[in-house]
Amino acid sequence: MSLRTRFPHLRQDFTASLVVFLVAVPLCVGVAVASGVPAELGLVTGIVGGLVTGLMRGSSLQVSGPAAGLTVLVYEAVSAYGLAMLGAVVLAAGLLQVAMGLLRWGRWFRAISVSVVEGMLAGIGLVIIAGQLYAAAGLTAPASGLGKIAGLPGALVDALGSTTALVSLAVGAGTVIVLVGWRKLPNRLHAVPGALAAVVLSTLAVLVLDLPVATVEVRGLLGSVDVPGLDELSALAGVGVLGTVLAFVLIASAESLFSAAAVDRMHDGPRTEYDKELVAQGVGNTVCGVLGALPMTAVIVRSSANVQAGARTKASRALHGVWLLLFAALLPGALALIPLPALAGVLVHAGWKLIPFRGVAALWRAHRGEALILVVTAVSIVAVNMFEGVLIGLALSVVKTAWEASHLQLEVVDRGEGPVLARLSGNATFLRLPKILDTLEALPHDRPVQLDLSGLHHLDHACRTALQNWAERHGRPEACPVTVTIPAVAKAGPT
Repeated sequence: MSLRTRFPHLRQDFTASLVVFLVAVPLCVGVAVASGVPAELGLVTGIVGGLVTGLMRGSSLQVSGPAAGLTVLVYEAVSAYGLAMLGAVVLAAGLLQVAMGLLRWGRWFRAISVSVVEGMLAGIGLVIIAGQLYAAAGLTAPASGLGKIAGLPGALVDALGSTTALVSLAVGAGTVIVLVGWRKLPNRLHAVPGALAAVVLSTLAVLVLDLPVATVEVRGLLGSVDVPGLDELSALAGVGVLGTVLAFVLIASAESLFSAAAVDRMHDGPRTEYDKELVAQGVGNTVCGVLGALPMTAVIVRSSANVQAGARTKASRALHGVWLLLFAALLPGALALIPLPALAGVLVHAGWKLIPFRGVAALWRAHRGEALILVVTAVSIVAVNMFEGVLIGLALSVVKTAWEASHLQLEVVDRGEGPVLARLSGNATFLRLPKILDTLEALPHDRPVQLDLSGLHHLDHACRTALQNWAERHGRPEACPVTVTIPAVAKAGPT
């Protein structure tokens, strides 16, 4: 059997793997630097995403690696617990993902409100942009997201007073300009990814003009790997560390499975098996944790590049892992030439694309509640932190759903004489209880009342108890009794 017969799509997959590799290199390095870890760890995660997760079942065409969406969380974790703890946290998160996939919980991540996920990405994008503007100028950014944004005017003043900072900022700005304008160039140039072109051109400009710009610090691939020890593993029992692990699991899993849904819409091949994809992501993160590398998610930028380059099978993403490994092993010195402001420019551009400006406007016109959840989630992430911001968004989503589910209509018919009719329909829950009681207590106390609940689809315990108590109080004088008709769903007789 010939190679062509055994691998009928090898040519397409080979070409696509090179495109994905060229897209992945600057992003892997940029995410690592922005996360406050050695640049090589970003490449390690990309290699694992190709050679481990890329060979597993789940989604055939989406590509995994370090993602801008986890940059803020990784930076916070490394700042709080140190680089040595990163591997232990990622290892624990990976094992949890595997367990959830085996328990077939993957599909439930699709139930997370899209507004919460988009708000999460928007908040991350804002923090990334603010933080990388400092990096582009060669300045040190404040620790908190709110501090980063509030300190931008002062940072601009400092940059204007420093020639070195202005040069560095110019390199970063030039990188962003190339990224934005690359898609407008002739199609034949699009074979080279915009991020790679921007970084290469920035690097050449710094070398040719001998600009005083900071470059990536190189430690070597093996020198950057840090296997977590017993001390780090035992520290996982801490409440703060466990919260960080859960944040990694929630955000990485949601981002990967939402990416899978998006990638499925781009091609006509096999659909994603969500539980198996969650296992694959978990295995990849487990390996990354053992190596002390960055966490991984499925990345929509690399995945869409893979599909658009004509990939047909998972071989393309596995081969991209091979190219990353060869690059890291054979050309480590090339990393030391990359200017840090160029990587900052790449991440500013990536952060900008995480913010759904048009989506928010459209959502506001159609579903204002969902738009509010998106904005509050984003603002909470900036103002507080990643984990608590996501929890606030999820809580708002649950409250909104509960409020909408308790839709209630209360109609009062008073003809001026005879009994007063109060008719309730819909869902009577404790959320609507104040409105119900205010209306009933305003009814005349000297006339009979007919309380018709037969139109209710749901009557919870709190409402039923409150209505019974009201009926007993209001109907004490025999001259003005209360007649209550209760629906079958209430499982109670008339009062």
